Amino acid sequence: MADRIVLNPISYHGHGAIENIVPTLQAKGFKKAFVATDPDLLRFGVSKKVTDLLDKAGFAYEVYSDIKPNPTIENVQNGVAAFKAAGADCIVAIGGGSAMDTSKAIGIIVENPEFADVRSLEGVAPTKKHAVFTIAVPTTAGTAAEVTINYVITDVEKKRKFVCVDVNDIPEIAVVDPDMMSTMPRGLTAATGMDALTHAIEGYITKGHCAISDMFHLEAIRLIAKNLRGAVENTPEGREGMALGQYIAGMGFSNVGLGIVHSMAHGLSALYDTPHGVACAILLPVGLEYNKCVAGERYRAIGKAMEVPYIDSMNDEDAAAATIAAVKKLSADVGIPANLKGILKDEDVDFLTASAMADACMPGNPREATSEEVAALYRSQM
Repeated sequence: MADRIVLNPISYHGHGAIENIVPTLQAKGFKKAFVATDPDLLRFGVSKKVTDLLDKAGFAYEVYSDIKPNPTIENVQNGVAAFKAAGADCIVAIGGGSAMDTSKAIGIIVENPEFADVRSLEGVAPTKKHAVFTIAVPTTAGTAAEVTINYVITDVEKKRKFVCVDVNDIPEIAVVDPDMMSTMPRGLTAATGMDALTHAIEGYITKGHCAISDMFHLEAIRLIAKNLRGAVENTPEGREGMALGQYIAGMGFSNVGLGIVHSMAHGLSALYDTPHGVACAILLPVGLEYNKCVAGERYRAIGKAMEVPYIDSMNDEDAAAATIAAVKKLSADVGIPANLKGILKDEDVDFLTASAMADACMPGNPREATSEEVAALYRSQM
């Protein structure tokens, strides 16, 4: 079976990368941008770094900011209506996963109106047309939504998140500028960074991994392990390393899938509004322990990428244990809670387990999980 790799046609990386946004839109003949961003980025002037460039060039745009941290079906449907009312012909998505996921869904539905209910996009939807032309500008170093063919929407009515996978949703242009991430709060930097590490590690051990994705994931693990602590301290080197590391992780997992950690984390965000990166960080060592019996031979390479001392001289069991310990230490060093105490309620475990088992990420896990095992994993963290 052939391996499929889908990436942005064009991406810009490094300080000042946002300077390419307006020339790109002008060169392609677009006339009005739909700028999708979240309220906090507007309030703190982060989005302004891009809209100032649009203003300077006299490029018309309209801002849409009805976007929640875990974007909802309503956010998407309101966005579709706002896009049409604005008379826009392209999208500039500025933000973390919430803004970019909302933009992907809006762009898909505008071009494929038969999916206007949003729920029908769950899984691998048979859309026919590519989404509205989109430039994605991440302001967090974590989700890599700017390079993935995935997006996640929250169904408030059913208290669950659903994953959509569609090659038609990938932004045509990714603009990864570490200057757009410099004002990220410490906690958000830590959470999104651990989400990126989870992408890289789960992608490396997922059933669908291939030679190309392995290359991406190991380099992403190396960059994240080296730079996350610095990014949390807001060093320029840390920010730049994380901006690149999270993007490379996205290049990999978008094409080969994830696993049990993301499956379990999605429900926590939908039910309790737990930050996705925090949920992933807490559950990553849990997932690694669970998968060790079938994927443990790959943990040595993860540990080497994280620069675990003397790992080459260890046997497989010790190398796996040292790798998991390194993941826990990085998480603790950046201030992530050690477990789900104070978050998870026992009466919700059955509901969360059912959600995890139905999640689109679960089939990629290297070990077949049962409902009983997933429930036990949740309870182990209470």
